[in-house]
Amino acid sequence: MTAGRKIISQSQQWCTPRKYVTAIHDFFAGAPDLDPCSNANSIVEATTEYILPRQDGLKESWKFKKIYVNPPYGREKSSKSSIYDWLQRCHEAHAQNKSEVLALVPVATNTAHWKEFVFGQAAAVCFLADTRLKFLVAGTEQNKGAPMSCCMIYWGKDLKRFQKVFAEFGAIVPVKEAYSAVQTHRTSIRTSPSISPRILPRTATSSRNKNRV
Repeated sequence: MTAGRKIISQSQQWCTPRKYVTAIHDFFAGAPDLDPCSNANSIVEATTEYILPRQDGLKESWKFKKIYVNPPYGREKSSKSSIYDWLQRCHEAHAQNKSEVLALVPVATNTAHWKEFVFGQAAAVCFLADTRLKFLVAGTEQNKGAPMSCCMIYWGKDLKRFQKVFAEFGAIVPVKEAYSAVQTHRTSIRTSPSISPRILPRTATSSRNKNRV
């Protein structure tokens, strides 16, 4: 739940906006089982919360069925962890424990953590239509929004439910399916036999040109 940025406020506690908390509860049919990066002002109300910075959610157990993550977006000075580490845990929770995982993060498609843990791994991404997402800081909404585009990433098997719940918030891309299709297309291009250019037959010379001196 802690975004770990000072761009909007000196507070280190950026909490998920209420409308997305409602959607998260709707998707999970109740509160998440785990919020590994929560804080004292969290309104997610997960059954189990790891409170930053008192607890290091990256080092605690993620063996829960339903997980919601709004991780620190910057690099933490004390632990030297970054959003890369949080998305790695999201991917591993689904891959190893079959957890259903939602993560609210910045759109950063050119980064290592997206290339390794989102493309080809996550089921889908909802690119949020909010121009500037307004996080709750110390429990209240700020006038200024986040200075970056944000999205909701989903690791899980219920793609239809994710689409149904989050379609109203933005454009949903089933990235795992799309990535698989791209890889298949690339493979077919590499393995297809080379095509020789077609040589058209020469047209017959007209009798007029043939007999011309």
